[in-house]
Amino acid sequence: MLKRREFLLSASCVPHLRAQDAEPVFTSGVKVVSVIASVRDGQGRLVHDLAREEFAVAENNVSQELKYFSRDTDLPLTLGILVDTSMSQEKVISDERAASLRFIDRVLREDKDQFFIGRFDMNVTFPQNLTASRDKLEKALIYVDTPTRNELRHQSGGGTLLFDCVASASKDILAKRQGRKALIILSDGGENGSDTTLEDSINSAQLADTMIYSILFGGTEGRSILQKMSKETGGGYFEVTKKKSIMDIFDTIQEELRGQYSLGYVSSVPVRISEFRNLKVAAKRKGLTVQCRTRYWAERT
Repeated sequence: MLKRREFLLSASCVPHLRAQDAEPVFTSGVKVVSVIASVRDGQGRLVHDLAREEFAVAENNVSQELKYFSRDTDLPLTLGILVDTSMSQEKVISDERAASLRFIDRVLREDKDQFFIGRFDMNVTFPQNLTASRDKLEKALIYVDTPTRNELRHQSGGGTLLFDCVASASKDILAKRQGRKALIILSDGGENGSDTTLEDSINSAQLADTMIYSILFGGTEGRSILQKMSKETGGGYFEVTKKKSIMDIFDTIQEELRGQYSLGYVSSVPVRISEFRNLKVAAKRKGLTVQCRTRYWAERT
């Protein structure tokens, strides 16, 4: 039987190791940097059979030794679905709701996972906070819609507060959680009126060790915004097209979330100041691409 492990984490909580992935025991106070990674081949297919020695990890261009490795696809998941309810989404929001409902129905495990629902237009609200109840999530989504004419008449200004919504979800909900965490954004990427900048919203997600999966639906103006959010947090970016429906995209996200690798290492560079440190994870096998966050927050204690 494995001995008990106690970790003080600088990133997300490292899940319990299986017997075949046993590692040296870390004493309390050791900071373990945890990285969730997906790997795809040249045709875009997920690769599930890599071993520990087939990964190379570097921090600020300094090679690091992997201390933890797991291909466990049964890890608990904390996930938020953030829906753009500005008027630019009026024609597509019913499709977004339907796809979100099916995703929740297929992915949520009520004995393991917790999801929440957020919406953003000229305001940011969370119709359903963290819950393991499929029924509560589905009921909340039914009422996620664009503003009514009465609400538009009484609003003091326009806006699509995408950055504020991501920052609030990351700081107020996800930062308090451990384990695998992700946001799914359904939007045309339009942004208008947030107090938060793009960089600050990404920083908030990275500080909360959260991946962002973005789905561009209903326009192309905000493509670069959503691409940047997803790339820097280790999530994925998708576009709804005639050939790839939103249902197809949700199926792809579901497959990816259940087929990720958990990697962990103890940094060889002492933390003298609190700072973001760059991360690079590569697969040694030719033709493979690793998708993971690009940096983590090293906290000086």
